[in-house]
Amino acid sequence: MAARHATPLQALLVDERFDGDIYPHEPMARHTTYRIGGPARFFVRVGSVGALTRLIAVCEEEGVPWVAVGRGSNLLVADEGYPGVVVSLGRDFRTLRVDEEAGRFYAGAGVMLSAVVQEAFRRSLAGLEFAVGTPGTVGGAIAMNAGSRDEWIGSRVVSVTTLAPGRGLVRRAGDEVAWGYRSSSLPADEVVVECELAAEKADPFYIRGKMEANLAKRKKTQPMSEPSCGSVFRNPEGGSAAALIEGLGLKGAQVGGAQVSQAHANFIVNTGEATARDVRDLIALIQGKVEEAHGVKLAPEVRFLGFE
Repeated sequence: MAARHATPLQALLVDERFDGDIYPHEPMARHTTYRIGGPARFFVRVGSVGALTRLIAVCEEEGVPWVAVGRGSNLLVADEGYPGVVVSLGRDFRTLRVDEEAGRFYAGAGVMLSAVVQEAFRRSLAGLEFAVGTPGTVGGAIAMNAGSRDEWIGSRVVSVTTLAPGRGLVRRAGDEVAWGYRSSSLPADEVVVECELAAEKADPFYIRGKMEANLAKRKKTQPMSEPSCGSVFRNPEGGSAAALIEGLGLKGAQVGGAQVSQAHANFIVNTGEATARDVRDLIALIQGKVEEAHGVKLAPEVRFLGFE
């Protein structure tokens, strides 16, 4: 294609100075923990804030849809794929610094949350044990306030820096963000780029004990060995999605290759050949049966990408 006929996005993606790796028509099954998903028009791993800023600006200017993803641990991508740009955070977003005296972690959004948990344990810093075994990145964890009903990452955020389209970098104190159950008030069109997390010195045996107990509970109650997106539904107020689903005898229910886990009723696993449609149809089946029996409309926690 002659350069003069290229769109601004195409021109950017063939610019040798652009600090990123570009994968056209990249299967998203390679980038989700479900191992499901058709091709993204472009999958772009950006290496710096400058590259991220340029890429988003061009997408906004052209009206090309874009989305930032971490490890795809709560993502279901349509079998047809995604007609826009999927942005992944590379090199500069994968740095982790620790101020041991102050009990502070300075983590890029592309750092694995599990790496922060292990580093905290290594330095006898407590407060992040609840996140042991969590498969996502720091950025994804903050955007959705990952954690349990009793402990969540938002309570550990001292500050968070995002990239806002058209405005540049925005830094917010942790207490300026409203942290909800599996949610935060961070705008959906802003990309988390870095955060500062607080921890405190503690006995390493205490930290190890909490980590081992949390991991043992996770292994006992969750299907760790099968591809899934984690919890599919948010718990309704004062209730448990898993209990409602299990109470209706839906453990083991199957649509195509998608199955309600025998280990945990709020997990839908890919038994090997599941399509996104299988998962979506099973979600709809569960929602219908729970609403019919209990009058409760279960809200999905999983993010849908590329669906109508």
